Amino acid sequence: VFLLELGRGFCFEARQKRITFDNKHYRIDLVFYHRILKCHVLIDLKMGEFNHADAGQMNVYLNYYKENELFENDNPPVGIILCASKNENLVKYATSGLPQKVFVSKYLVNLPTEAELRKIIEGEQGKM
Repeated sequence: VFLLELGRGFCFEARQKRITFDNKHYRIDLVFYHRILKCHVLIDLKMGEFNHADAGQMNVYLNYYKENELFENDNPPVGIILCASKNENLVKYATSGLPQKVFVSKYLVNLPTEAELRKIIEGEQGKM
């Protein structure tokens, strides 16, 4: 179901993809390849609130992929950080100026009630 929600073109590559620097291991939660965009999409799942270190960690992963996993006709990789909550200003300052595309989005662990969903929709419409 998760792949269907992402949209067309996503191909699953790895879960907990291990990369190593000087015998220290790091794990990228999910790795996809997008056939239409011709790029890797790296997803980092965070149980708590987004912090600036999360952007730095994703930047490391993207730099690694750019240098070691990019094929001749590939576009640069894209990073997505999914977290339980986020501060918009912190996201702005932590991700602006990065050479790669890093997106931060909040996720829901449980479906909202009908009243909560209505409030979310009305809030988003008020921003337009």
